[in-house]
Amino acid sequence: MLVLSRHRDESIMIGDDIVITVVDVRGDKVRLGIDAPTDIPVHRQEVYDAIQRERQQSKPIDSEANSQ
Repeated sequence: MLVLSRHRDESIMIGDDIVITVVDVRGDKVRLGIDAPTDIPVHRQEVYDAIQRERQQSKPIDSEANSQ
Protein backbone atom coordinates (compact mmCIF):
# COMPACT_ATOMS: atom_id res chain seq x y z
CA MET A 1 0.00 0.00 0.00
CA LEU A 2 1.29 3.43 -0.91
CA VAL A 3 0.70 5.98 1.85
CA LEU A 4 0.84 9.67 0.95
CA SER A 5 0.38 12.82 2.99
CA ARG A 6 -1.69 15.60 1.45
CA HIS A 7 -3.13 18.87 2.70
CA ARG A 8 -6.52 20.33 1.85
CA ASP A 9 -6.82 21.19 -1.86
CA GLU A 10 -3.86 18.97 -2.80
CA SER A 11 -4.34 16.12 -5.25
CA ILE A 12 -3.07 12.67 -6.15
CA MET A 13 -3.03 11.38 -9.72
CA ILE A 14 -3.84 7.76 -10.55
CA GLY A 15 -2.75 7.09 -14.10
CA ASP A 16 -3.57 9.88 -16.53
CA ASP A 17 -7.32 10.04 -15.91
CA ILE A 18 -8.07 9.87 -12.18
CA VAL A 19 -7.54 12.76 -9.76
CA ILE A 20 -8.13 12.40 -6.01
CA THR A 21 -8.34 15.77 -4.22
CA VAL A 22 -8.47 16.38 -0.48
CA VAL A 23 -11.52 18.62 -0.16
CA ASP A 24 -11.72 18.97 3.62
CA VAL A 25 -10.24 17.61 6.83
CA ARG A 26 -12.29 17.73 10.06
CA GLY A 27 -10.96 15.85 13.05
CA ASP A 28 -10.56 12.23 12.04
CA LYS A 29 -12.58 12.56 8.80
CA VAL A 30 -11.22 13.41 5.39
CA ARG A 31 -13.46 14.42 2.48
CA LEU A 32 -12.12 13.41 -0.92
CA GLY A 33 -13.15 14.57 -4.37
CA ILE A 34 -12.68 11.99 -7.11
CA ASP A 35 -12.54 12.97 -10.77
CA ALA A 36 -12.59 9.86 -12.95
CA PRO A 37 -13.89 8.91 -16.40
CA THR A 38 -17.52 7.83 -16.38
CA ASP A 39 -16.59 4.30 -17.48
CA ILE A 40 -14.66 3.73 -14.23
CA PRO A 41 -17.00 2.97 -11.32
CA VAL A 42 -16.12 4.70 -8.04
CA HIS A 43 -17.75 3.43 -4.82
CA ARG A 44 -17.18 3.54 -1.08
CA GLN A 45 -15.82 0.18 0.11
CA GLU A 46 -19.05 -0.80 1.89
CA VAL A 47 -21.10 -0.05 -1.25
CA TYR A 48 -18.67 -2.04 -3.42
CA ASP A 49 -18.91 -4.99 -1.01
CA ALA A 50 -22.72 -4.86 -1.13
CA ILE A 51 -22.66 -4.82 -4.94
CA GLN A 52 -20.34 -7.85 -4.95
CA ARG A 53 -22.61 -9.74 -2.51
CA GLU A 54 -25.64 -8.91 -4.67
CA ARG A 55 -23.85 -10.19 -7.79
CA GLN A 56 -22.92 -13.43 -6.00
CA GLN A 57 -26.51 -13.96 -4.84
CA SER A 58 -27.98 -13.25 -8.27
CA LYS A 59 -25.77 -15.77 -10.10
CA PRO A 60 -28.00 -18.55 -11.41
CA ILE A 61 -27.25 -21.97 -9.99
CA ASP A 62 -27.23 -24.43 -12.88
CA SER A 63 -27.86 -27.65 -10.93
CA GLU A 64 -29.14 -29.42 -14.05
CA ALA A 65 -25.79 -29.02 -15.85
CA ASN A 66 -23.90 -30.20 -12.75
CA SER A 67 -25.94 -33.38 -12.44
CA GLN A 68 -25.31 -34.60 -16.00
